[in-house]
Amino acid sequence: MELIPTQDEVLALLRRTGGLRSGYFEYPNGMRTSEYLQVALTMQDFQVSNILSVALSRKLRSNTDIRALLPNVSIVAPATGGLPVAYGVAEALRARKVYWAERDRADGPLHFREFLELEPGEKVILVDDIYRTGTKLAAMRSLVEAAGGEVVAMGVIVQQPAPGAAEFVGFPFYSLARLEMTYVDNLMGVPLTKVAL
Repeated sequence: MELIPTQDEVLALLRRTGGLRSGYFEYPNGMRTSEYLQVALTMQDFQVSNILSVALSRKLRSNTDIRALLPNVSIVAPATGGLPVAYGVAEALRARKVYWAERDRADGPLHFREFLELEPGEKVILVDDIYRTGTKLAAMRSLVEAAGGEVVAMGVIVQQPAPGAAEFVGFPFYSLARLEMTYVDNLMGVPLTKVAL
Protein backbone atom coordinates (compact mmCIF):
# COMPACT_ATOMS: atom_id res chain seq x y z
CA MET A 1 0.00 0.00 0.00
CA GLU A 2 1.28 3.44 -0.94
CA LEU A 3 1.40 6.47 1.39
CA ILE A 4 -2.09 7.31 0.16
CA PRO A 5 -4.08 4.14 -0.56
CA THR A 6 -5.90 3.87 -3.86
CA GLN A 7 -9.68 3.91 -4.00
CA ASP A 8 -9.69 0.12 -4.45
CA GLU A 9 -7.46 -0.31 -1.39
CA VAL A 10 -9.72 1.95 0.70
CA LEU A 11 -12.82 0.01 -0.37
CA ALA A 12 -11.03 -3.28 0.41
CA LEU A 13 -10.22 -2.02 3.93
CA LEU A 14 -13.85 -0.96 4.40
CA ARG A 15 -15.11 -4.40 3.28
CA ARG A 16 -12.58 -6.29 5.42
CA THR A 17 -13.60 -4.39 8.55
CA GLY A 18 -17.36 -4.50 7.95
CA GLY A 19 -17.72 -0.82 7.07
CA LEU A 20 -18.94 -1.66 3.57
CA ARG A 21 -21.45 -4.48 3.34
CA SER A 22 -23.31 -6.19 0.54
CA GLY A 23 -26.93 -7.23 1.02
CA TYR A 24 -30.32 -5.58 0.83
CA PHE A 25 -30.71 -2.46 2.97
CA GLU A 26 -33.40 0.17 3.51
CA TYR A 27 -32.59 3.69 4.73
CA PRO A 28 -35.03 5.70 6.89
CA ASN A 29 -36.15 7.64 3.79
CA GLY A 30 -37.38 4.38 2.22
CA MET A 31 -34.59 4.12 -0.37
CA ARG A 32 -33.18 0.63 -0.81
CA THR A 33 -29.66 -0.32 -1.80
CA SER A 34 -27.49 -3.39 -2.30
CA GLU A 35 -24.56 -1.91 -0.33
CA TYR A 36 -24.40 -0.29 3.09
CA LEU A 37 -21.57 2.06 4.06
CA GLN A 38 -20.88 2.79 7.72
CA VAL A 39 -17.30 4.04 8.09
CA ALA A 40 -17.60 4.06 11.91
CA LEU A 41 -17.45 0.24 11.81
CA THR A 42 -14.08 0.49 10.08
CA MET A 43 -12.75 3.24 12.34
CA GLN A 44 -13.07 0.99 15.40
CA ASP A 45 -10.05 -0.96 14.04
CA PHE A 46 -7.17 1.21 15.29
CA GLN A 47 -4.66 0.11 12.63
CA VAL A 48 -7.07 0.78 9.76
CA SER A 49 -8.29 4.01 11.36
CA ASN A 50 -4.69 5.19 11.52
CA ILE A 51 -4.04 4.27 7.87
CA LEU A 52 -7.13 6.17 6.68
CA SER A 53 -6.64 9.23 8.89
CA VAL A 54 -2.98 9.60 7.95
CA ALA A 55 -3.84 9.16 4.26
CA LEU A 56 -6.47 11.90 4.49
CA SER A 57 -3.98 14.16 6.27
CA ARG A 58 -1.49 13.59 3.43
CA LYS A 59 -4.09 14.65 0.86
CA LEU A 60 -4.73 17.81 2.88
CA ARG A 61 -1.00 18.44 3.30
CA SER A 62 -0.47 18.12 -0.47
CA ASN A 63 -2.24 21.49 -0.90
CA THR A 64 0.45 24.17 -0.62
CA ASP A 65 -1.95 26.73 0.88
CA ILE A 66 -2.98 24.31 3.63
CA ARG A 67 0.60 23.16 4.21
CA ALA A 68 1.63 26.80 4.74
CA LEU A 69 -0.90 27.08 7.60
CA LEU A 70 0.36 24.02 9.48
CA PRO A 71 0.43 23.46 12.39
CA ASN A 72 -1.73 26.53 13.07
CA VAL A 73 -5.03 24.93 12.12
CA SER A 74 -7.76 23.27 14.14
CA ILE A 75 -9.97 20.35 13.19
CA VAL A 76 -13.77 20.39 13.55
CA ALA A 77 -15.94 17.28 13.16
CA PRO A 78 -19.46 16.20 13.98
CA ALA A 79 -19.88 13.96 17.01
CA THR A 80 -19.70 11.00 16.99
CA GLY A 81 -18.87 9.58 13.58
CA GLY A 82 -16.33 12.23 12.70
CA LEU A 83 -14.37 12.13 15.96
CA PRO A 84 -12.02 9.22 15.11
CA VAL A 85 -11.23 10.94 11.81
CA ALA A 86 -10.71 14.29 13.55
CA TYR A 87 -8.26 12.97 16.12
CA GLY A 88 -6.34 10.91 13.56
CA VAL A 89 -6.03 13.82 11.12
CA ALA A 90 -5.17 16.25 13.93
CA GLU A 91 -2.38 14.01 15.16
CA ALA A 92 -0.94 13.54 11.67
CA LEU A 93 -1.08 17.27 10.88
CA ARG A 94 -0.03 18.27 14.41
CA ALA A 95 -3.08 20.54 14.47
CA ARG A 96 -3.63 22.89 17.40
CA LYS A 97 -7.06 21.74 18.59
CA VAL A 98 -9.98 19.44 17.89
CA TYR A 99 -13.55 20.70 18.24
CA TRP A 100 -16.73 18.78 17.72
CA ALA A 101 -20.25 19.81 16.92
CA GLU A 102 -23.14 17.93 18.45
CA ARG A 103 -26.91 17.96 18.72
CA ASP A 104 -29.03 17.87 21.87
CA ARG A 105 -31.71 15.98 19.92
CA ALA A 106 -31.79 14.27 16.53
CA ASP A 107 -33.60 17.12 14.78
CA GLY A 108 -31.82 19.92 16.65
CA PRO A 109 -29.13 22.26 15.33
CA LEU A 110 -25.43 21.50 15.59
CA HIS A 111 -23.62 23.45 18.29
CA PHE A 112 -20.33 23.39 20.15
CA ARG A 113 -20.33 21.97 23.65
CA GLU A 114 -20.17 24.50 26.47
CA PHE A 115 -16.81 26.25 26.77
CA LEU A 116 -15.53 24.94 23.41
CA GLU A 117 -14.88 28.25 21.72
CA LEU A 118 -12.99 29.06 18.54
CA GLU A 119 -10.65 32.02 18.53
CA PRO A 120 -11.54 34.85 16.12
CA GLY A 121 -9.90 34.14 12.76
CA GLU A 122 -8.96 30.56 13.72
CA LYS A 123 -8.20 28.47 10.60
CA VAL A 124 -10.28 25.29 10.52
CA ILE A 125 -10.36 22.06 8.52
CA LEU A 126 -13.72 20.27 8.62
CA VAL A 127 -13.60 16.47 8.60
CA ASP A 128 -16.12 13.66 8.72
CA ASP A 129 -16.26 9.97 7.98
CA ILE A 130 -18.87 10.09 5.16
CA TYR A 131 -20.20 12.78 2.84
CA ARG A 132 -23.73 11.86 1.71
CA THR A 133 -26.01 14.88 1.73
CA GLY A 134 -23.52 17.49 2.89
CA THR A 135 -25.99 18.69 5.51
CA LYS A 136 -23.63 18.19 8.46
CA LEU A 137 -20.66 19.73 6.66
CA ALA A 138 -22.75 22.76 5.66
CA ALA A 139 -24.04 23.14 9.23
CA MET A 140 -20.51 22.84 10.63
CA ARG A 141 -19.24 25.41 8.16
CA SER A 142 -21.97 27.86 9.26
CA LEU A 143 -21.23 27.11 12.91
CA VAL A 144 -17.50 27.77 12.48
CA GLU A 145 -18.08 30.99 10.54
CA ALA A 146 -20.65 32.23 13.08
CA ALA A 147 -18.04 31.63 15.80
CA GLY A 148 -15.50 33.76 13.91
CA GLY A 149 -13.45 30.90 12.45
CA GLU A 150 -12.42 30.42 8.83
CA VAL A 151 -12.91 27.08 7.05
CA VAL A 152 -9.88 26.47 4.83
CA ALA A 153 -10.62 22.88 3.67
CA MET A 154 -12.85 19.84 4.10
CA GLY A 155 -11.93 16.18 4.14
CA VAL A 156 -13.88 12.93 4.40
CA ILE A 157 -12.91 9.30 4.26
CA VAL A 158 -15.59 8.41 1.67
CA GLN A 159 -17.85 10.44 -0.58
CA GLN A 160 -21.18 8.73 -1.25
CA PRO A 161 -23.23 11.65 -2.54
CA ALA A 162 -26.99 11.34 -2.50
CA PRO A 163 -29.06 13.00 -5.24
CA GLY A 164 -29.18 16.75 -4.58
CA ALA A 165 -26.25 16.69 -2.14
CA ALA A 166 -24.79 20.06 -1.14
CA GLU A 167 -21.81 21.17 -3.17
CA PHE A 168 -18.85 22.95 -1.65
CA VAL A 169 -17.21 25.26 -4.14
CA GLY A 170 -14.43 27.70 -3.43
CA PHE A 171 -12.13 25.76 -1.18
CA PRO A 172 -10.37 22.36 -1.17
CA PHE A 173 -12.45 19.22 -0.59
CA TYR A 174 -10.64 15.89 -0.23
CA SER A 175 -11.68 12.26 0.11
CA LEU A 176 -9.98 8.89 -0.07
CA ALA A 177 -12.71 7.17 -2.10
CA ARG A 178 -15.95 7.86 -3.91
CA LEU A 179 -18.76 5.34 -3.88
CA GLU A 180 -21.92 5.94 -5.88
CA MET A 181 -25.22 5.15 -4.20
CA THR A 182 -26.99 2.45 -6.17
CA TYR A 183 -30.66 2.04 -5.44
CA VAL A 184 -32.60 -1.15 -6.07
CA ASP A 185 -36.28 -2.00 -5.89
CA ASN A 186 -36.05 -5.61 -4.81
CA LEU A 187 -33.44 -8.31 -4.31
CA MET A 188 -35.25 -11.63 -4.49
CA GLY A 189 -34.23 -14.07 -1.78
CA VAL A 190 -32.12 -11.53 0.14
CA PRO A 191 -33.55 -10.44 3.51
CA LEU A 192 -34.15 -6.71 3.96
CA THR A 193 -32.23 -4.96 6.75
CA LYS A 194 -33.33 -1.51 7.92
CA VAL A 195 -30.36 0.76 8.62
CA ALA A 196 -29.65 4.30 9.74
CA LEU A 197 -27.86 6.89 7.62
